[in-house]
Amino acid sequence: MTFPVSRSGRRRIAWAALAVSAAGIAVFSGATYLTGDASASRIPLNPHVAAHYLTIVVHALPASLLLLIGPFQFANRLLAGRPALHRTLGYVYMGSVVVAALAAYVAATFSVSGISVQVAFYLLSTAWLYTLFQGFRAIRQGQIQLHRIWLIRNYALSFAAVALRAFLGLGLVLQGPFPSLAFHDIYTTSVWASILVCAVVAEYFIIHRTLAPLVRKRSNKPRIPMYDS
Repeated sequence: MTFPVSRSGRRRIAWAALAVSAAGIAVFSGATYLTGDASASRIPLNPHVAAHYLTIVVHALPASLLLLIGPFQFANRLLAGRPALHRTLGYVYMGSVVVAALAAYVAATFSVSGISVQVAFYLLSTAWLYTLFQGFRAIRQGQIQLHRIWLIRNYALSFAAVALRAFLGLGLVLQGPFPSLAFHDIYTTSVWASILVCAVVAEYFIIHRTLAPLVRKRSNKPRIPMYDS
């Protein structure tokens, strides 16, 4: 026997899945880099740059924090019932993105994973800062819907960290039946796939869940008949 799930129920399930997966990666990553043990780094370190590990820590800790905060910023009850808390968390989120993105530029420069991965993280960090700036400018101008759209894009880029682990895990599983797959190729593909997939999913959500209802609402408004004079 199957039980139909309402649209609001599906949204709650999707939100819960988003929040739980983001929290899992945030705790996993944050705990790793809180120890200060460079040998526990999940990212290959450049042996010629002592500060490489430090840049990864400065990136990973605020990135973990914003992953935790993000889902609650899209919770309608929080938006409607506690706007001051939403605003405070928004400033924490914004500061975390800025620090994490700037540290990511430096960490990518020191990366030993190759030019393709470096370019991917440069582009991701740039898009991260750009979407954050556009979202902040929109809310300063009182454009709430536009603010929401830009922050959906921004958090989708943040969520690429979660998608990266998923794609990387899938790639490592595929190494069993396909031993010719090198880790470097799996990692590079996972980095690009996580960014592209998250960006596409965000645009799909924006078009079908945010813009389409606004267009339908506008088209359903009664039109005033025009008469020739």
